[in-house]
Amino acid sequence: MSGRADFQEKLRDMPHKPGVYVMRDRLKHVIYVGKAGDLRKRVGSYFLASRKAAADAKTRALIASVWDLEYHVVRSDAEAVLFEGKLIKEFRPKYNVSFKDDKRFLLVRVNLGDVFPRFALTRLRKDDGARYFGPFAHSGPLRSTLNTMRKKFGLRSCRAAVPDERDFKHCMEHALKNCSAPCVAKITRDDYLERVAAACEFLDGQSREWIVQVESDMKAAAERLDFEKAAQLRNLLDDLKTTTKPMTRFTRKSLPTTIHPEADIAALQDALGLPRPPRVMECFDISNISSTHIVASMVRFRDGVPDRAGYRKYRIHGTPHQNDFASMAEVVRRRYGRVLREAAASVPDAEFSQEPVGEAVARIAEDSPLIPDLIIVDGGKGQLSSACRELRRLGLHDAQVIGLAKEFEEIYRPGRPLPMRLPEDSGALRLLQRIRDEAHRTANDYHSLLLKRRVRESLLDEIPGVSTARKQALLERFGSVHRLKKASADDIAAVRGISASLAQNIMKTLAGNFPGSV
Repeated sequence: MSGRADFQEKLRDMPHKPGVYVMRDRLKHVIYVGKAGDLRKRVGSYFLASRKAAADAKTRALIASVWDLEYHVVRSDAEAVLFEGKLIKEFRPKYNVSFKDDKRFLLVRVNLGDVFPRFALTRLRKDDGARYFGPFAHSGPLRSTLNTMRKKFGLRSCRAAVPDERDFKHCMEHALKNCSAPCVAKITRDDYLERVAAACEFLDGQSREWIVQVESDMKAAAERLDFEKAAQLRNLLDDLKTTTKPMTRFTRKSLPTTIHPEADIAALQDALGLPRPPRVMECFDISNISSTHIVASMVRFRDGVPDRAGYRKYRIHGTPHQNDFASMAEVVRRRYGRVLREAAASVPDAEFSQEPVGEAVARIAEDSPLIPDLIIVDGGKGQLSSACRELRRLGLHDAQVIGLAKEFEEIYRPGRPLPMRLPEDSGALRLLQRIRDEAHRTANDYHSLLLKRRVRESLLDEIPGVSTARKQALLERFGSVHRLKKASADDIAAVRGISASLAQNIMKTLAGNFPGSV
């Protein structure tokens, strides 16, 4: 173990520039990440005698624990915010509070493969062929820039995948001269795509003509003594410059990291006494609000990193009320029951085998690549007991399973009355936290999606003549209210129990509730 760093020497080399600083303890684990507009002043303040005397207990404990520190210079305060957030999510330092949740910075998404592409805000970058800009540190200037950019280039903001004349009838954006109305061929598709390309260049910071024009207009308004207009243009100019300022986009590969999947896997095997390294792990989480859409998620980690192709989402059907224990039992039973059925189906002549059922299940489980080395359930004794009971019923007596209770990060193991608590800076615990947090995020996202669908479906309840049976028939035929809104009256009337007049009423009601989009 190396000695404590000479902080005064480090401070002498530290520049008066914006950046991010990282504090480590004597074991080289990251315990705090901070940002600064002036690195030398901000970091130096920690080691002033007056600061130590006036600091609260948490800050004094932090200063006492710091053994070494490093810094990273960036080009602006906005870059510092982005870099700080990335590092905190990566390391989960014990003395940081902000940025530990699932919230992400805003991105701008545009799918250039759409007929009439539109720019929209999102927080999640997907591998869907779309183009993404960002992330952006300041959401207010970004939203203002995006709204102004749509007006400037005449870009559509409606959510319809392919807007048509029906959408145009209820569209106010064209009437206000904010949209070029490609849906009714006011301009050709090629002309519209040229506008989209120009907007992309602007967001990329490659085109500065608009900013120069706004600056010129601001000065002209000031010379005319139109100070209100000049102030509006000044605010717009600030937003445009903030959004399009050149900025480093920090990725996982560009982060200084202490996360070593191989080392974390070895540490977890040692901490839990597992017979083999947990290279494949699966974690379950339940999400519900009261009894509305009880759902579960299963995420898979392979070699310490997410294996998203193995993620699964479930709607819980076995219990009408909130019951985490019963819900956990159901999802574990469904997951591994299916795994065993698929594995057995791949064994030639399995149904004619004279092998005892228990031995057959054990052999299939051992040979199946879908049986993980470690199963993790989000929760304590109750959830763990429910999972173990279902695994035993399936014949998976040797499956390695634990429960991870979030409040105190306690690890529950079958047959052990007391939970285990690992050090907060343990690589094994950080690995468990990463997979648990990913399961939690996936379950919450799925739950939110179902709630949005339910809000849309509830519109059908307000239409006179649409009974529960007819509503169910419509959703079975079209899949969602979004697709139902795009259907013609004849298509709707083709559904059993729907008359021509009712079909027309359904179309009018949905169009009135979602003008231009669903």
